[in-house]
Amino acid sequence: MMKPRIHTASIALVVSLIAAPSVSEAQRSANVTQIGFLGPSVSADDPRAENFRQFQEGLRELGYVEGKNISIVWRLVESYELYPAKAAELVGLKVAVIVTPNTPAALAAKSATTAIPIVFTLVTDPVESGLVASLSRPGGNVTGLSNIQSDLTAKRLQLLKETLPTVARVAILFNASNPGNARSARVALNAAPALRVNAVPFDARNPDQLARAFDEMKRERPDALLVLQDAFLLGVAPQVAEFAKRNRLPTMYDAREFVDVGGLMSYGPSRSELFRRVAVYVDKILKGAKPADLPVEQPTRFELIINLKTAKGLDITIPQSLLGRADEVIQ
Repeated sequence: MMKPRIHTASIALVVSLIAAPSVSEAQRSANVTQIGFLGPSVSADDPRAENFRQFQEGLRELGYVEGKNISIVWRLVESYELYPAKAAELVGLKVAVIVTPNTPAALAAKSATTAIPIVFTLVTDPVESGLVASLSRPGGNVTGLSNIQSDLTAKRLQLLKETLPTVARVAILFNASNPGNARSARVALNAAPALRVNAVPFDARNPDQLARAFDEMKRERPDALLVLQDAFLLGVAPQVAEFAKRNRLPTMYDAREFVDVGGLMSYGPSRSELFRRVAVYVDKILKGAKPADLPVEQPTRFELIINLKTAKGLDITIPQSLLGRADEVIQ
């Protein structure tokens, strides 16, 4: 597997990916507002690509046309360690607002500026991570949408136990370099005993560590797997889903993108909806609202997605009580 690297043509990659008009930095006029986007790099088949499209579609619905009244300055990398440098670039360009799709990117942006507004999404706990003072009164130059993933971790374990009542040993795959992911892992470990489950953590921060985690899981032979949402892990969703199927490992995810590529089941908020809502925050800020006065929004609707084809391949019978509560069942 290749080592993480920065995509030097990140802007061109994403613009071609989402079929948006290209606007070079030199061509921007005074009438075009620059919106910075600091996040993970994506390719055409990356499950995160749809989220980026949803963000842009949300902007279009609010009257923002790329190349006409806005331009999105993409700063996308494959390694969290590169976020600070790219955040500094956006600050140097004096963009009007910086959008970040995860906790590490939001933290890097906050460290880079106290003046430029920052809007985040998919942040697990913005208060504990130090991004905002409180959900109702963020206080500084940062606000956005939380995905409350840690709060849902125990529920995901419960659903996994409901699907497989005999499960006793669950592997927890997470990225410890992501503060939100690390917190979710702690929640999972704390919740496991009440469900009579032994949770075993496996840290994977890059492709090499992911390969080692897979090898360790083969030796440990857990009964099931819980994958915690993270930009890196979502970027390798097809590999994770394939590993789970190949090793007959029933897996619960917190993003439906894993289920779309063959994972067993997921439970969590709609990522597409969260990314569309980011556009609303950007719109309010561009119209004069202060991040300090915009409460952090939390999701209120959650999706249970089940892949019956994968269940059949694993010889698992999904309880009817669970199928009846599913928002979508993939045949």
